[in-house]
Amino acid sequence: MSILDWLLMPHAPGATIAALLVAIGLTLVTSLANKLLTNKEQRDAWRREISAWNDEFKKARKSGDKKLLAKVQKQQPRIMKIQSKMAWQSMKVSLIFFVPILLLWQFLIGYYGGEVIAHLPWFGEMLQLTIVWWYPLCSLTSGVIFSHLFGLGMGATE
Repeated sequence: MSILDWLLMPHAPGATIAALLVAIGLTLVTSLANKLLTNKEQRDAWRREISAWNDEFKKARKSGDKKLLAKVQKQQPRIMKIQSKMAWQSMKVSLIFFVPILLLWQFLIGYYGGEVIAHLPWFGEMLQLTIVWWYPLCSLTSGVIFSHLFGLGMGATE
């Protein structure tokens, strides 16, 4: 049996590793695209500005200083505009990959169906996962790792 035949098995352990590799590969591609299509310096500058505004807003509310609160509230539309720009910047990659991810997801569900493809023995009784649970778990985990590696995400630093 070749490695490809083993990976294309519709059950564990081949399916476990195949789904893991697909999740890691797709997450890597989307993370790289995110890194290339977003302006990190601009995003960081916006984050600092929003954070400073939030701190000043909290300070104004806590102190009860009506003048300071009015001044801070005048800046709120600009801060909201910056937040929407940040949201658009992060949505660009999602929009590009939305259809391919849906197609891949449909293929994986169609191929593996309700078969148990992963066994996790760390949870007392052996936890058995289908593609519906295993792929997102792998994808989220690799997404966290790549976010830190590439300096992406809300609190990421390189």
